[in-house]
Amino acid sequence: MEILTQVLGWIGTFLVLLAYFLVSNKKLSPTSAVYQLMNLVGVIGVGANVFYQHAWPALALQTIWGLIAVAALVKNR
Repeated sequence: MEILTQVLGWIGTFLVLLAYFLVSNKKLSPTSAVYQLMNLVGVIGVGANVFYQHAWPALALQTIWGLIAVAALVKNR
């Protein structure tokens, strides 16, 4: 299980950073569904890892970040 959560964490981290990079370089709009989905999938991956590691403050951050992404997707729909 540890290997799976590590892989999910790394994939999630990559997606969140890639999304930030693309928005920062004006390749994606911060209101686009692609950006919000990259964030949402990314925080699920990171969230799985930090949950497994019992890193509760980081899990709270991932949960809130994910809720923001869901709210933006719903709002922009």
